[in-house]
Amino acid sequence: MPQTLGGIDAGGLEQSRSRRSDSIRFGPSAHGIERAEVYLSTCAFEPHRHDTYAIGITTAGVQTFHYRGSRRICLPGQLHVLHPDEAHDGAAGTDGGFGYRILYIPPELVRDALAGRALPFVADPIQQLVPAAGLIASLLSDIDEPINELSSAEIAVAVADGLVSLSGHPDRRKAAIDTRAAELARDYLAAHAREQTSASILEKIAGTDRFTIARHFRWAFGTSPDRYRTLRRLALARAAIESGQSLARAASEAGFADQSHMTRQFKRTYGLTPGLWMALTTDSSRETTTP
Repeated sequence: MPQTLGGIDAGGLEQSRSRRSDSIRFGPSAHGIERAEVYLSTCAFEPHRHDTYAIGITTAGVQTFHYRGSRRICLPGQLHVLHPDEAHDGAAGTDGGFGYRILYIPPELVRDALAGRALPFVADPIQQLVPAAGLIASLLSDIDEPINELSSAEIAVAVADGLVSLSGHPDRRKAAIDTRAAELARDYLAAHAREQTSASILEKIAGTDRFTIARHFRWAFGTSPDRYRTLRRLALARAAIESGQSLARAASEAGFADQSHMTRQFKRTYGLTPGLWMALTTDSSRETTTP
């Protein structure tokens, strides 16, 4: 029988003392958004509630929980969506334990992304990774990525639009793209890629709110404002590396927080670490210049 635990911190995340293979690891949190990676085999959560949405993806084993009067089973690759203030517990469905990554986001942030419309209700808490659920699940691909003002708006938009779609009752058609606002935001980010541009600055530049910017930017360019800025920084870092700058100097000049931040983003984008990239491009340069 698993040991039960039900401690919940003020931010809505379950906490426990690690025991054997049990662990809870938190990623950086900001703007009311929290993320965690959990693995439990000897512990279980007692019934409790959150004042946030709790949206997770099972990564290993079988996760079971009671929610809205029924026992639910969530398998690897499936998403679970728990609404604010809904009682639930949580335990392993087999002796092998279970793992999941989870996102906690305040309902007011989701409501803001919906421009004040009513919060959608997802009746079935277990969802397959259809496109709408997959977009939400992608937010948990790297819980170590810092959350900034731009990415928090993008997370809220992804969750809001995903929940609307999963509710089965979409309340609006896709609006016409505000191309001008998207282009103004893109041009500013390209020109100021090294800077920590805030969402409020983009609102002034584009003439609309941060959630509209995040939504229409993706519609126009196929990526988010924060990701677009990261790609511009990576281009600057590559140029610095290829010109002979050290990795630390390249990270600093490109606007990354530090070298490890650049390394994580570099590998995620190019499939190679900056160090290996430097070695390969240096060797290639030597070969082409050798008489």
